[in-house]
Amino acid sequence: MLQQTVVATVKPYYAKFLAAYPTVQALAAASVEEVCALWAGLGYYARARNLHKCAVAVASLGGFPNRIEELRALPGVGPYTANAVGAIAFGLKVLPVDGNVERVASRLFAITAPLPGSKKVVAAAAARLMEDKAAQAAPGDFAQALFDLGATICTPKSPNCLICPWSTHCKAQAEGLAESLPAKAKKPERPRRTGDAYVLLDRQNNVLLLRRPPRGLLGGMLVLPEQPPVKTRWKLAGQVEHVFTHFALTLSVHVARVKALPEGALHAPAGAAPLPSVMRKALDAGCRALNHAGNEQRSA
Repeated sequence: MLQQTVVATVKPYYAKFLAAYPTVQALAAASVEEVCALWAGLGYYARARNLHKCAVAVASLGGFPNRIEELRALPGVGPYTANAVGAIAFGLKVLPVDGNVERVASRLFAITAPLPGSKKVVAAAAARLMEDKAAQAAPGDFAQALFDLGATICTPKSPNCLICPWSTHCKAQAEGLAESLPAKAKKPERPRRTGDAYVLLDRQNNVLLLRRPPRGLLGGMLVLPEQPPVKTRWKLAGQVEHVFTHFALTLSVHVARVKALPEGALHAPAGAAPLPSVMRKALDAGCRALNHAGNEQRSA
């Protein structure tokens, strides 16, 4: 959950998730739809699908493997996660390289080539830190100490070099480069896409929903229809904006109310529908438009 999402956002989701799935076996036994519903709002939904796949794999193995190659073979587990689990859970002599460790290594070795192109170079330099006796004795503690060093002392802006335990060994500090590293390549401007979302509500305020295909954007999630689901009088409720990792999206929101939703259609109460953030924005915009129209009619 913490990959690509901040701690403050994650905490309530984490508590609910552990309450629902206290063991790997419980998570494996759940459906991917249930898992995605609990994940709704956290974004990057491939993480939820891979987490479920990983739980199924671990449950079938009878527990987590304790070798790096086997950890990396689990669904959704890349080099960082495998090394983090390996070092912290099993004491393997490997180093998980996150943004904090990248920053520390870039400064210690004065690596001026910009990220992300220099990731392999930085990771190779960071791996040299594992030669330290402390790292060999307690790899998990060493990794977490590096995380904390980057988060609290070797910070992105205004690093506190005066109290850094490695300041005398830091090439960037010696060369006056600490604040300018790690260098980062300029990000290309996000392309902008447009689309439509249709909010169809019944008299009980249930909203019609669709299930996205398991792969691709918002895979496996409940969403609002992109096309009119029924023939009725649609009202344009406005537009909502949302930024994904690789593009920005503008959705035109259309809204209508009917006596009853089509028989057999997926639906949920509008206020409690487990939707991804972009769909929640669109649904809220549609509900506001309907409420506003209702208030105007009553006033008239």
